[in-house]
Amino acid sequence: MAYAYQLEILDVLARHGLIPAPQTEPAFVRKALSDLYRYEIRRLRQDLLQGRVAKADYIGHVVALRRKYWLLSLPTELWARNER
Repeated sequence: MAYAYQLEILDVLARHGLIPAPQTEPAFVRKALSDLYRYEIRRLRQDLLQGRVAKADYIGHVVALRRKYWLLSLPTELWARNER
């Protein structure tokens, strides 16, 4: 099956280093994006625990990460349409 990804979605994914082929299922791409987000949030927490990020600044960094990964808040049905 082939998928026609929305251009804005492709642009956002490319900024994260993800370039899905037309045959790549949106759910697979979403999992990869989620893995990147979880890696970054865990790294940020580690930075907090090791004192590289001040506790007062931590929430700002978390909010920035959520904004960076805003695409995760959209259902994958809006990312692409099936082309048969």
